[in-house]
This record gives sequence, structure tokens and C-alpha cells, in this order.
Amino acid sequence: MREVLERVAQWLDEGKPVALARVVEVVGSGVRTAGAAIALDGSGEVAGSASGGCVEGALVHAAREVLASGGRPEMVVFGCSDDEAFDVGLTCGGKVRALLERLEPSQSAWVAELAECARAGAGAALLEVVEGPPGLLGAKALATSPQLHAAAGGAPAGPLRPEVFGSEVADDALADLAAERSALHYYPFGPTGEAGQLGVFVDTYPAPPKMLIVGAASFTAALASQAKLLGYRVTVCDARSVFASAARFPMADEVVVDRAERYLAVSGDGFGPRDAICVLTHDPKFDVPTIRAAVRTRAGYIGVMGSRRTQADRRRRLEEAGLGPAELDRLRGPLGLDLGASSPEETAVSICAEMIALRCGRPGLPLTGGTAPVHPGPAARLPGVV
Repeated sequence: MREVLERVAQWLDEGKPVALARVVEVVGSGVRTAGAAIALDGSGEVAGSASGGCVEGALVHAAREVLASGGRPEMVVFGCSDDEAFDVGLTCGGKVRALLERLEPSQSAWVAELAECARAGAGAALLEVVEGPPGLLGAKALATSPQLHAAAGGAPAGPLRPEVFGSEVADDALADLAAERSALHYYPFGPTGEAGQLGVFVDTYPAPPKMLIVGAASFTAALASQAKLLGYRVTVCDARSVFASAARFPMADEVVVDRAERYLAVSGDGFGPRDAICVLTHDPKFDVPTIRAAVRTRAGYIGVMGSRRTQADRRRRLEEAGLGPAELDRLRGPLGLDLGASSPEETAVSICAEMIALRCGRPGLPLTGGTAPVHPGPAARLPGVV
């Protein structure tokens, strides 16, 4: 839903009701995953995409009916046969389950809160009851990562209603947030002996991963632009003020004029497995202290630019500086996949392609001739790397 969030918030702020359709489950290999959304305002304007195929048209038609009739949130199911699968966007057949609901301007403060969380880069999860007792359908709770941690530990957690969204729900929401996936979960609900099932959709909005690019080099602008396209919060760091400027790197979220090891001494604890550090400098007096500081962080990807000869010389210098085999093995150098890239733009694609392959545990080979699923899904991503 992230891609339609600002538009939905704007429509509601303008006093328009909105029909929102969110994919909560895909059975089969779908082009879009759970959390994909399409929204429709009262004038018929459409934002977002839920599948890329004919499910899109069916969802828009259903959304128009929701706008006209109102009513409670409802689950809709779209299935297809194998010969229809390509058109629908389910490449091996299957079905899409989607949640349809009408949002009223007077009752959708959570949309504004969620949009603010997304702007601030704070991790959050929207929990909603999508199956269960009629009186609970549509019940929502928006919780940030700290609130979910508190609820998972059994502590009061702000907006969470413990009778509906208890510690087990918070545990699952935290796991989904860490894995960057949205998912549907089921829990027993009701008096002992009469318990039914409560279906809770956890729609996650992870904080954006960070990328630190060290060196205001010729490749920096291309890598920063590519990283922004993938959703990273980008910082460019270089000690030379004549090169490190916002005017040269307007696509970056932050430009720091300082030595990278000093920057990492202050900010390095904030880097985690989803984050990346790319060292594009070629001067040992900068490279060695920067890399020594980088390997002390928990960054999932540490890439260092340079030829194989440069890498061998750099490795020798790093060994002399006290780095051990385990620390040296964390370095990706030469960084990027072997695509034959030469221009800054091609090199940026190569670097980001390697990061995606590592995150998903894939070898980075052509899909043609392969046997692994094309869309392995968020569950296949490795939590310990970018």
C-alpha cells in the first residue's frame, strides 16, 4: 500500500471517500505480493496496482461498488485457470484474495498517521481483522516497531487492543516487519470450547534501508540514483568539501563532509543487516580506515571498488592493519555482478543487482535455463544480509 498511501491521504484530506483494495494473499506465483494495493476516489481516479492483469479491472469494478454501497470491509477472491493465468498476473494459475473497504474522511486518521510514519522512515505495521466475528471485521491498529516490541513482551503498547491484537499477533508482526513482508495470520478466538478463528492481516511498512556511499567519485551519483530507485536512504560521505556538496548529489538524502571513519564512529551502530556501505575511493589512506570502521558495523553489504590488483593490494594493507579472515570475507570486491558494466550507470546496476541477489539468496544467474521459482517471495529473503 506504500505506493498509494500519499494519494489516499490526499483524497481523504480533500473530503473524498476512497475505496481501497489490498492483496492479502496470493496462491500461485503472482507478479505482486501481499500488501499490493489499488485505490479509487469518488471521481473515478485510480492509483496503484494490485496484480498487473485482469484482476486489476475486476478490483476496480468491485471498488466502484464499495464506493456506491459502503458497508463493512469484505474479502473477495479471484481465481483463474492455467490458460488465463498470464493475463491475470498469476503466472502459474491460482488465486488472489483481496480486502475491499471504503474509507471515510472522518474515520481515517490512521491513514494520515501511517503516511507520517512512512515520511519519517519509521518502521510500522498496520494490523487489521479481515476474517472473524462481524463486530470485529475492519478493526485496525497501527503500531511502530517499539510498540510491537512492547506488546510482544506483554507490556501495554499504545494503540494495540490486547483482547484482539495480543502478544502472539505482535510477535508475528515483528517477524513480518523484519522480513519486509505483509502476511495473513490466523489465531484462535472466543470462549474456551467455542473458539473460532480470527484472520489478521499484517501490512508492514519497514523503515527504508540505508546506503552509505564513501567517496564523491564519478560513479557516486549513478549509484545514489539507483539506490534511491530501490528505496534506500542514501548518504554520501567525503572529506573534500569541494566535491561533497548537495549541488553535486541532489538525489542523496544527506551529504556529509567528513572522513568516513569518523562518520561511522558516530553513526555505525545504526547500520543493520538490511543496510549497505559502498566504498568507492581508491586511496589507501582513506580506504583502510574506512573499511576497518565498516566491518565493525552490522551492515549486510560492504562493497569496495577497484580492480583485482587493487583488491589484492588493499587486502594486504588491511591484514597489516589487523583485520582477520572473517572480517575480510565480509567485503565484496570488486563489487557488483559480472555484467560487463563500464559506464557509471551500468556499474550502479551491477552493484545493486548483487545486493538484491545476496538479499534473496540467489546466484545472480540468468533466469533462462534455471529451475528455481521466478518469484520466490519475501519468505525466501535472508534476514542476515542486505
